[in-house]
Amino acid sequence: MRMRTKAWARPELDACPYYVKEPREWKGKWHSWFPKKQPIHVELGCGKGTFTAELAFQNPEINYLAIDISSDVLGVARRNIQKRYDEGGREVDNLALLIHDIQRILLMMDESDVVERLYINFCNPWPKGKHQKKRLTHTNQLERYKVFLADGAEIHFKTDDDGLFLSTLRYCRESGLEVLWQTRDLHNAADSPQCSITSEHEDRFTQEGIPIKALVARYRKPAQTQDEESTSYA
Repeated sequence: MRMRTKAWARPELDACPYYVKEPREWKGKWHSWFPKKQPIHVELGCGKGTFTAELAFQNPEINYLAIDISSDVLGVARRNIQKRYDEGGREVDNLALLIHDIQRILLMMDESDVVERLYINFCNPWPKGKHQKKRLTHTNQLERYKVFLADGAEIHFKTDDDGLFLSTLRYCRESGLEVLWQTRDLHNAADSPQCSITSEHEDRFTQEGIPIKALVARYRKPAQTQDEESTSYA
Protein backbone atom coordinates (compact mmCIF):
# COMPACT_ATOMS: atom_id res chain seq x y z
CA MET A 1 0.00 0.00 0.00
CA ARG A 2 1.37 3.40 -1.01
CA MET A 3 1.53 5.94 1.79
CA ARG A 4 -0.25 9.23 1.21
CA THR A 5 1.95 12.22 0.41
CA LYS A 6 2.88 14.09 3.59
CA ALA A 7 3.77 17.71 2.89
CA TRP A 8 5.37 18.04 6.33
CA ALA A 9 7.74 15.08 5.94
CA ARG A 10 10.52 16.63 3.88
CA PRO A 11 10.75 19.88 5.89
CA GLU A 12 10.87 17.92 9.16
CA LEU A 13 13.56 15.64 7.78
CA ASP A 14 15.61 18.58 6.53
CA ALA A 15 15.52 20.07 10.04
CA CYS A 16 16.43 16.76 11.71
CA PRO A 17 20.06 16.52 12.92
CA TYR A 18 20.21 12.76 12.35
CA TYR A 19 18.82 12.86 8.81
CA VAL A 20 21.54 12.56 6.16
CA LYS A 21 20.58 14.69 3.17
CA GLU A 22 23.34 13.48 0.81
CA PRO A 23 24.19 9.89 1.78
CA ARG A 24 26.45 9.37 -1.23
CA GLU A 25 28.80 11.99 0.13
CA TRP A 26 29.43 9.70 3.11
CA LYS A 27 30.45 6.69 1.05
CA GLY A 28 33.46 5.12 2.75
CA LYS A 29 33.09 7.42 5.78
CA TRP A 30 30.02 6.22 7.66
CA HIS A 31 31.96 5.35 10.80
CA SER A 32 33.03 9.00 11.09
CA TRP A 33 29.44 10.29 10.81
CA PHE A 34 28.57 9.17 14.34
CA PRO A 35 29.95 10.88 17.45
CA LYS A 36 31.02 7.50 18.84
CA LYS A 37 33.02 5.05 16.77
CA GLN A 38 31.32 1.73 17.40
CA PRO A 39 29.88 -1.15 15.32
CA ILE A 40 27.35 -0.29 12.64
CA HIS A 41 24.11 -2.17 12.01
CA VAL A 42 21.82 -1.33 9.08
CA GLU A 43 18.09 -1.72 8.55
CA LEU A 44 17.19 -1.95 4.87
CA GLY A 45 13.67 -0.62 4.35
CA CYS A 46 12.99 0.82 7.79
CA GLY A 47 9.38 1.81 7.03
CA LYS A 48 7.68 3.73 9.82
CA GLY A 49 10.67 3.21 12.08
CA THR A 50 9.05 1.53 15.09
CA PHE A 51 11.51 -1.37 14.90
CA THR A 52 14.48 0.95 14.34
CA ALA A 53 13.46 3.27 17.16
CA GLU A 54 13.28 0.55 19.80
CA LEU A 55 16.33 -1.33 18.53
CA ALA A 56 18.58 1.73 18.54
CA PHE A 57 17.27 2.98 21.87
CA GLN A 58 17.91 -0.36 23.57
CA ASN A 59 21.42 -0.70 22.11
CA PRO A 60 23.36 2.56 22.60
CA GLU A 61 26.62 0.71 22.01
CA ILE A 62 25.65 0.17 18.34
CA ASN A 63 25.33 2.80 15.59
CA TYR A 64 22.40 2.33 13.20
CA LEU A 65 21.70 3.35 9.63
CA ALA A 66 17.98 3.26 8.80
CA ILE A 67 17.32 3.39 5.06
CA ASP A 68 14.12 3.82 3.09
CA ILE A 69 13.32 5.13 -0.38
CA SER A 70 10.35 7.34 0.54
CA SER A 71 10.55 10.69 2.31
CA ASP A 72 6.91 10.29 3.34
CA VAL A 73 7.52 7.06 5.21
CA LEU A 74 10.86 8.29 6.56
CA GLY A 75 9.14 11.36 7.96
CA VAL A 76 6.86 9.09 9.98
CA ALA A 77 9.92 7.10 11.08
CA ARG A 78 11.59 10.28 12.31
CA ARG A 79 8.58 11.11 14.48
CA ASN A 80 8.48 7.59 15.94
CA ILE A 81 12.21 7.61 16.64
CA GLN A 82 12.12 11.05 18.25
CA LYS A 83 9.15 10.05 20.40
CA ARG A 84 10.92 6.94 21.69
CA TYR A 85 14.10 8.78 22.57
CA ASP A 86 12.22 11.69 24.15
CA GLU A 87 10.25 9.25 26.31
CA GLY A 88 13.51 7.60 27.34
CA GLY A 89 15.20 10.91 28.11
CA ARG A 90 18.03 10.49 25.61
CA GLU A 91 19.38 12.37 22.63
CA VAL A 92 19.40 10.52 19.31
CA ASP A 93 23.15 10.02 18.89
CA ASN A 94 23.46 6.46 17.52
CA LEU A 95 21.07 6.52 14.58
CA ALA A 96 21.09 8.05 11.10
CA LEU A 97 18.08 8.27 8.77
CA LEU A 98 18.59 8.41 5.02
CA ILE A 99 16.75 8.09 1.74
CA HIS A 100 18.30 5.83 -0.86
CA ASP A 101 17.48 3.16 -3.42
CA ILE A 102 18.71 -0.02 -1.74
CA GLN A 103 19.26 -1.72 -5.08
CA ARG A 104 21.93 0.92 -5.70
CA ILE A 105 23.39 0.78 -2.20
CA LEU A 106 26.98 0.62 -3.46
CA LEU A 107 26.63 4.23 -4.55
CA MET A 108 26.60 5.16 -0.85
CA MET A 109 28.67 2.41 0.81
CA ASP A 110 31.98 0.66 0.13
CA GLU A 111 34.41 -1.72 1.83
CA SER A 112 35.43 0.95 4.37
CA ASP A 113 31.88 1.09 5.72
CA VAL A 114 32.20 -2.12 7.71
CA VAL A 115 28.74 -3.34 8.78
CA GLU A 116 28.28 -6.03 11.43
CA ARG A 117 24.59 -6.77 10.87
CA LEU A 118 21.78 -6.20 8.36
CA TYR A 119 18.08 -6.25 9.22
CA ILE A 120 15.62 -6.91 6.40
CA ASN A 121 12.05 -6.91 7.69
CA PHE A 122 8.98 -7.56 5.53
CA CYS A 123 10.42 -6.29 2.27
CA ASN A 124 8.37 -6.30 -0.93
CA PRO A 125 8.08 -9.97 -2.02
CA TRP A 126 7.93 -9.09 -5.74
CA PRO A 127 6.07 -12.36 -6.57
CA LYS A 128 6.18 -12.04 -10.37
CA GLY A 129 9.15 -13.82 -11.87
CA LYS A 130 10.30 -10.89 -13.96
CA HIS A 131 10.41 -8.67 -10.87
CA GLN A 132 12.12 -11.02 -8.42
CA LYS A 133 15.58 -9.53 -9.00
CA LYS A 134 14.26 -6.48 -7.15
CA ARG A 135 13.96 -8.46 -3.91
CA LEU A 136 16.23 -7.15 -1.16
CA THR A 137 17.34 -10.73 -0.45
CA HIS A 138 17.96 -11.73 -4.08
CA THR A 139 21.35 -13.28 -4.79
CA ASN A 140 22.39 -10.18 -6.74
CA GLN A 141 21.65 -8.01 -3.72
CA LEU A 142 23.42 -10.33 -1.30
CA GLU A 143 26.52 -10.06 -3.46
CA ARG A 144 26.34 -6.26 -3.23
CA TYR A 145 26.06 -6.37 0.55
CA LYS A 146 29.21 -8.48 0.75
CA VAL A 147 31.24 -5.44 -0.30
CA PHE A 148 30.71 -3.78 3.08
CA LEU A 149 29.80 -6.69 5.38
CA ALA A 150 32.34 -7.61 8.04
CA ASP A 151 33.66 -11.14 8.29
CA GLY A 152 31.10 -12.97 10.43
CA ALA A 153 28.40 -10.36 9.84
CA GLU A 154 24.80 -11.53 10.18
CA ILE A 155 21.69 -10.91 8.13
CA HIS A 156 18.44 -11.04 10.11
CA PHE A 157 15.41 -11.51 7.89
CA LYS A 158 11.66 -11.64 8.59
CA THR A 159 8.71 -12.04 6.21
CA ASP A 160 5.08 -13.10 6.11
CA ASP A 161 5.49 -14.42 2.53
CA ASP A 162 6.13 -18.16 2.12
CA GLY A 163 7.48 -17.85 -1.43
CA LEU A 164 9.92 -15.12 -0.51
CA PHE A 165 11.13 -17.08 2.51
CA LEU A 166 11.83 -20.24 0.51
CA SER A 167 13.53 -18.22 -2.22
CA THR A 168 15.65 -16.38 0.34
CA LEU A 169 16.93 -19.68 1.71
CA ARG A 170 17.99 -20.53 -1.84
CA TYR A 171 19.53 -17.10 -2.39
CA CYS A 172 21.62 -17.57 0.76
CA ARG A 173 22.93 -20.91 -0.52
CA GLU A 174 23.69 -19.44 -3.93
CA SER A 175 25.61 -16.59 -2.32
CA GLY A 176 27.55 -18.84 0.04
CA LEU A 177 25.92 -17.56 3.22
CA GLU A 178 25.54 -19.94 6.15
CA VAL A 179 21.99 -20.12 7.49
CA LEU A 180 22.48 -20.32 11.24
CA TRP A 181 18.83 -20.53 12.17
CA GLN A 182 15.42 -20.53 10.51
CA THR A 183 11.77 -20.92 11.39
CA ARG A 184 8.42 -20.80 9.62
CA ASP A 185 6.61 -19.72 12.78
CA LEU A 186 8.70 -17.19 14.68
CA HIS A 187 6.31 -16.54 17.54
CA ASN A 188 6.12 -20.24 18.40
CA ALA A 189 9.79 -21.04 17.83
CA ALA A 190 11.92 -22.23 20.74
CA ASP A 191 15.28 -20.61 21.46
CA SER A 192 14.86 -17.96 18.78
CA PRO A 193 17.99 -15.84 18.20
CA GLN A 194 15.87 -13.28 16.38
CA CYS A 195 15.37 -9.85 17.87
CA SER A 196 12.20 -9.79 19.98
CA ILE A 197 11.43 -6.24 18.86
CA THR A 198 8.59 -6.16 16.35
CA SER A 199 7.64 -3.82 13.52
CA GLU A 200 4.19 -2.55 12.57
CA HIS A 201 4.02 -5.16 9.78
CA GLU A 202 4.88 -8.01 12.13
CA ASP A 203 2.25 -6.92 14.64
CA ARG A 204 -0.42 -6.70 11.94
CA PHE A 205 0.35 -10.04 10.33
CA THR A 206 0.50 -11.75 13.72
CA GLN A 207 -2.90 -10.34 14.67
CA GLU A 208 -4.24 -11.72 11.36
CA GLY A 209 -2.92 -15.18 12.27
CA ILE A 210 -0.20 -15.24 9.61
CA PRO A 211 2.93 -17.06 10.82
CA ILE A 212 6.12 -15.03 10.61
CA LYS A 213 8.98 -16.66 8.74
CA ALA A 214 12.51 -15.72 9.83
CA LEU A 215 16.15 -16.64 9.42
CA VAL A 216 19.62 -15.59 10.48
CA ALA A 217 22.43 -16.01 7.97
CA ARG A 218 26.16 -15.41 8.41
CA TYR A 219 28.68 -14.11 5.90
CA ARG A 220 32.29 -15.28 6.05
CA LYS A 221 34.88 -13.56 3.92
CA PRO A 222 37.11 -15.73 1.73
CA ALA A 223 40.18 -16.76 3.70
CA GLN A 224 42.58 -14.71 1.58
CA THR A 225 40.81 -11.44 2.39
CA GLN A 226 40.22 -11.78 6.11
CA ASP A 227 43.58 -10.15 7.00
CA GLU A 228 42.87 -7.17 4.75
CA GLU A 229 40.19 -5.78 7.06
CA SER A 230 40.94 -4.39 10.48
CA THR A 231 38.50 -2.12 12.25
CA SER A 232 38.84 -1.02 15.87
CA TYR A 233 36.32 0.86 17.95
CA ALA A 234 37.72 3.40 20.34
